[in-house]
Amino acid sequence: MNTRGLEDDGKNLHTFSRRPQVCNAYTYHFETTGKFIIRGTRSLNIHTLLSEISKMKMVKMAGRNEMLVVLVIVISSAFVGTWAAKEESLLSPSALEMFVDEVPDMPRICGFDVVKGVSVPKSLKIGMFSKKWKFHRDLPATPVFAYGESKSTATVPGPTIETRHGVDTYVTWQNHLPSKHILPWDPTIPTAMSPSNKGVPTVVHLHGGIDEPESDGHAYSWFTSGFKARGPAWTTKKYHYHNSQQPGNLWYHDHAMGLTRVNLLAGLIGSYIIRDPKVEAPLNLPQGSEYDRPLIIFDRSFRTDGSLYMNPVGNNPTIHPQWQPEYFGDAIVVNGKAWPHMTVKRRKYRFRIINAGNARFYRFFFTNGLKFIHVASDSVYNERPVVLTKLLLAPSEIADVVVDFSKSPTDSAILSNDAAYPYPSGDPVNKINSKVMKFSIKPHQENDTSTIPNRLMNYPMPKLSSASRTRYIAMYEFASPIDEPTHLNLNNKSFEEPTTEKPKVGTSEIWYVINLTEDNHPLHIHLGLFRVLEQTELLNVEEFRDCMTKENDAVKCQINKYARGKKLPVVAHEKGWKNVYKMTPGFVTKIVVKFSYVHSNESYPFDATAEPGYVYHCHILDHEDNVMMRPLKFVN
Repeated sequence: MNTRGLEDDGKNLHTFSRRPQVCNAYTYHFETTGKFIIRGTRSLNIHTLLSEISKMKMVKMAGRNEMLVVLVIVISSAFVGTWAAKEESLLSPSALEMFVDEVPDMPRICGFDVVKGVSVPKSLKIGMFSKKWKFHRDLPATPVFAYGESKSTATVPGPTIETRHGVDTYVTWQNHLPSKHILPWDPTIPTAMSPSNKGVPTVVHLHGGIDEPESDGHAYSWFTSGFKARGPAWTTKKYHYHNSQQPGNLWYHDHAMGLTRVNLLAGLIGSYIIRDPKVEAPLNLPQGSEYDRPLIIFDRSFRTDGSLYMNPVGNNPTIHPQWQPEYFGDAIVVNGKAWPHMTVKRRKYRFRIINAGNARFYRFFFTNGLKFIHVASDSVYNERPVVLTKLLLAPSEIADVVVDFSKSPTDSAILSNDAAYPYPSGDPVNKINSKVMKFSIKPHQENDTSTIPNRLMNYPMPKLSSASRTRYIAMYEFASPIDEPTHLNLNNKSFEEPTTEKPKVGTSEIWYVINLTEDNHPLHIHLGLFRVLEQTELLNVEEFRDCMTKENDAVKCQINKYARGKKLPVVAHEKGWKNVYKMTPGFVTKIVVKFSYVHSNESYPFDATAEPGYVYHCHILDHEDNVMMRPLKFVN
């Protein structure tokens, strides 16, 4: 984490985007004069200051309408003054003994009713509550934001919503959060801002869901407590989840503009499963709540008083007082417990593993040599099971695996991680963050009637010749003169610029995703599913990057001249349909994206062309918030 101080006198401030950035309804430019314009230098606490910023009016300047981003130094100082005292009480993760808490199975909510033996639609009310949560036996209870049907039953992660294929689930998401956030946030990036402190903005996205735009959780569809304030793209209180897609694993989480990283860090995450007994029962995989368990994994840092720690000072504090390019916590948390343990029988278990971290990749392995039998990736089953010794999972990816503990040579196994952070070229893991959880294995063999079939489900790929459009999607990162990232984007465009990706409903497209950065970026496309065709290294990448930065046109920059390096094979368990994929730095990744169901030829039962549309983005949350996300609108 970068803890650089605030000694910068403004000389390091430079333009990171020549285009206006939009913060709620206002447009602003950062000054490029090498100094700050300070207005209203009276003493303000941070909350009053942010409220004042949210009320700022448009002013005339140099013949253009611009909003002055002012008091940046004051904002930085206010953040430091508010949080610095607490930073001294940062908890050393070695103070927490590992493997003392049992991993919980989160509460399960049924998303359908059964009437006379027939599954029928159901309406749910799920709230977001401010409460305290015990992450570890020896850690004081932590203030969190949590999903649940009531405050007393709310958990971190939230309840697992179990649904039935073809049966609608309706959810009214209710915001009961206070006016003040429990974590520092940065008003200098495009952010959902509630006027007059009407509450913390939130909106729920069902990750992997194939549903209408009104229920997708658009970043500007946010709302506050009691719907007192609503974002400019807000549409409805009740979300409609059709569950008409293929059976598989999804997860729900907050998606408010500029607040996604802090709202998820605060606890707003949960699992969602679409089951289809007709096609899944014949597979005879492990089933039942004892043997089929979601494992939601994320990383957090804590203070000695139990509160969550997030660095309050940005890596470029004179530009962004709080924003950091990646958040990494010291403690690895599974289903709301830091380094938990689970007692298992000598038989097969199914684990639906969700990486719900902000930026941390995991490369999982068992210390005793146990293997993963990979059966599904993200929200789609594999065609065949794949046996793995190691399993790499990016933020937001889901791996559905079976582990056969009857094969264990020992009475315990530690699920471990060896992925560098940031991935792939960052710091190596240490003895603390390399441990995930412990499995204690009972000595006696169990009667296990579950099996691993030779074949799972085959969803055919469309003919590439039928693709209606070819697109180039370039990933950029920009830095300040001190070589610290200031922001990232896609196709060198801010989120608010006019939509450039407008696919036709029911078609397929070829996308070439060009990673011009040094980081691996997990790309997530809302509504669409895609298959990875090939990954090709860029030669003379610096030369190509210079051209792209200037022209922002892959064809004009002769991408075929540069995309001639080595090929990376697509690993066997990721050759199927995905909604997230790890885009390798310095490579061009070719994918075919399908904007229709993959399991049938049926049309969507909703209007995908409606407002507010969808988005696609990097799922490193700190990147997504600033501003590696673009709108995605559909046409007929």
